[in-house]
Amino acid sequence: MASGKSREAGARGARPLILTEDAELLDDLLRLCAAAGAEPAVHHKLPDEPGSWEAAPLVLVGDDAAARCRGAVRRPGVVLVGRREDDPAVWQRAVGIGAECVVCLPDAEGWLVDRLADAAEGAAEHAVTVGVIGGRGGAGASTLACALAVTAAREGRRTMLVDADPLGGGLDVLLGAEQADGRRWPDFAASKGRVAGAALEESLPHPHDLRVLSWDRGDAVAVGPDAMRSVLAAARRRGGVVVVDLPRRIDEPAAEALAQLDVGLIVVPAELRAVAAAERVASMVRMVLRDLRAVVRAPYASGLDDTWVAEALGLPLAGELPPEPGLSDALDRGAPPGARARGPLASFCGAFWERALGAGGSVRS
Repeated sequence: MASGKSREAGARGARPLILTEDAELLDDLLRLCAAAGAEPAVHHKLPDEPGSWEAAPLVLVGDDAAARCRGAVRRPGVVLVGRREDDPAVWQRAVGIGAECVVCLPDAEGWLVDRLADAAEGAAEHAVTVGVIGGRGGAGASTLACALAVTAAREGRRTMLVDADPLGGGLDVLLGAEQADGRRWPDFAASKGRVAGAALEESLPHPHDLRVLSWDRGDAVAVGPDAMRSVLAAARRRGGVVVVDLPRRIDEPAAEALAQLDVGLIVVPAELRAVAAAERVASMVRMVLRDLRAVVRAPYASGLDDTWVAEALGLPLAGELPPEPGLSDALDRGAPPGARARGPLASFCGAFWERALGAGGSVRS
């Protein structure tokens, strides 16, 4: 964890680099930097300070300055910025400086603000994002979502738990954090543009070494698809792990949440009616999310096992979720799901993270 934090601190300390003598282009780039919360270093040519070119988290080279940057050390994160996409020579100039892409203003302003904001935040690799949904009501999806988050945090991963089900009762209650200070979904309901990842993380309740975004106890507030997209994108930019508790009704906000996931888990009690209900839920989810896996919850009805349930749903099997003795009593005492490190629930979650996460953070099948 310390090495990851030091890398992030180093990224935050570096400033985006702008190279141009075009006053009009510079004004536009400075305006975009201000919108992204980034403070750039500006030069007309390659900076004299050793390592400045290499250390900048993002380098924006004006088309007018491309010739002056030839011979610079090749590195990722170099963008050639111009105004004439129809000029074939601009691509040759981009190749000459090792630019990863060419962008033209004003068309690419939104994309460029996002890249600048990532640089300002020290954004690392995006978080591995896992969604959990119940195959039927009462399947235990919220319990599993909490346990996955608690387990990931206990293992030292940066973890955010997002409650995307407005009718679920609130994950902060399951975590025993309903009285904890911090922002809830109503505070973000009107979000449409970019949400700063660091500000989001710092504003949320922080129980059990994780961050949780849940609902308050007030009147129902509609969170639209724009807000869901903005908030989850901000959460993912912080790196680590994001766990999303999903509603069984796939409306527009839920579809936006599904679109942000790397993998989905559908929790299915091992009984015939639950399998039939889960088949309908899975068919809706798979219209948006390709990687959906079955978690089969014991005990089993006569003649069923986990392999049969997964095959009946046409889904890969993520594993069997065994019963957790004393879970209700533990919740009544304020202990969150997965708090017992050697309990069946925590063991399932630990095994899932070990199997699912590659060395680089990518999701394994």
